Amino acid sequence: MPTFYIVATPIGNLGDITLRALETLKTVDLILCEDTRVTKKLLARYDIHTPTLSYHTHSGTAKSEKIIELLREGKNLALVSDAGTPAISDPGSFLVSQVIEAFGNEVAIIPIPGPSAITAALSVSGFSADSFLFFGFLPHKKGRQTIFKEIAASERTAVFYESPHRILKALEALEQVLFPDRSIAVVREISKLFEETVRGTVSEVREYFQKNPDKVRGEFVVIVSPK
Repeated sequence: MPTFYIVATPIGNLGDITLRALETLKTVDLILCEDTRVTKKLLARYDIHTPTLSYHTHSGTAKSEKIIELLREGKNLALVSDAGTPAISDPGSFLVSQVIEAFGNEVAIIPIPGPSAITAALSVSGFSADSFLFFGFLPHKKGRQTIFKEIAASERTAVFYESPHRILKALEALEQVLFPDRSIAVVREISKLFEETVRGTVSEVREYFQKNPDKVRGEFVVIVSPK
């Protein structure tokens, strides 16, 4: 039975890779990458020479069919994203569903756990993570305001990802729907050189980033406390 490994890779510091992930990447027949250039930096760091193949948001049906055919040939494959755990707010989720549809239980799909921006950010937020809502990357336009209203009404901790281009607009939108004393935490550049966690009310956090535009960089995780 061929095996399809879902391998978590570092979200910043390359030292965060697990021993099991390294062994998996060394021994599979092919590594499927969101961006081969990004993954090859990790492979070079650990002297891994396994062949790579790109698989990303714009990969068409033909690429999925090629990957499924490789599994039919008995190849063992690993899927990685540019950072973190594949298939979590990531195009890899579609590929996993395609493999399940094509093979059912005839292919073993094995997770190789590791870094995840969601859990890393939640662990330092100070908010309850017994139960939480995760929204991934918010839509740019349609449905965006509806999600903010859902977050405001939630009695659970809410988490979403945001880019540096839209983080201030996201905080402004949250400010319009949250009660003034509702706490949030914004974690950016997790495990990288300029990692930072900013906590406070949404107004306090927005003002912080407005006064420090040099810090509006990198990838952001926004955590909103329960209602």
